[in-house]
Amino acid sequence: MNTRTMIAGIISLPVNAVLFGTGAVAVLATPQLEEHAAYLLPAVIFASFLLTLPVAWLLAPRMRLARRSH
Repeated sequence: MNTRTMIAGIISLPVNAVLFGTGAVAVLATPQLEEHAAYLLPAVIFASFLLTLPVAWLLAPRMRLARRSH
């Protein structure tokens, strides 16, 4: 297993939490969207799961570069 895959796996849970939290706050803080929260929150959950791996995959090399620069 290569290093990028391991880093992406490790950071996938925090990335998922940030994506979900951002979407949930956006839905619940906007009065027009809050009326449809029963449908939008499951969509936010689904979208956060779909976006977690691509975002973690893109962030992994940046974390590796940050480690090498010190």
